[in-house]
Amino acid sequence: MAMDDAGPWSDFAVAAAGAFAALAGLLFVAISINLRIIVESPRIPGRAAHALVLLSTPIVVSLAVLIPQGPGALGVELLVVAAVVGPALGWLSSPGHRPPHTPVVAWFAAVALPALVLSVSTLLAGIGVLTTSLGGLAWFPVAVVAGLLGGLFNAWVLLVEIMR
Repeated sequence: MAMDDAGPWSDFAVAAAGAFAALAGLLFVAISINLRIIVESPRIPGRAAHALVLLSTPIVVSLAVLIPQGPGALGVELLVVAAVVGPALGWLSSPGHRPPHTPVVAWFAAVALPALVLSVSTLLAGIGVLTTSLGGLAWFPVAVVAGLLGGLFNAWVLLVEIMR
């Protein structure tokens, strides 16, 4: 299987797009349940945005994979997604947004690392598809798993942890 060929990835992309769309919708429900607490906190709205980006990026990447197009267009689209999402997640997960009571290791593992892995794996997938190297779309599931883990952890914080 050529790793720059999106065809074999279509079932995975359909499943990822559907699952992440459902999770993003549930995130909106979680935010609406605790909206007052979220908007009153100086750091929690950014955490909500961070979770939304983590859960919506795999949707965009999945839809790009599902579009019937050549590897050149797909590679460019993945690079554009990485170029937009990377800086956004970098800013949303910057150390300045870390709550003072959160240990650095916990913040890095739960917030910064998923953002970094999602952004870099999307970038590597784009470069790989364009150059037929680096494993190409083999980085796609890495991005999906990073988005899933980071998004679910942040959703948990927005739904449960802020009530403590």
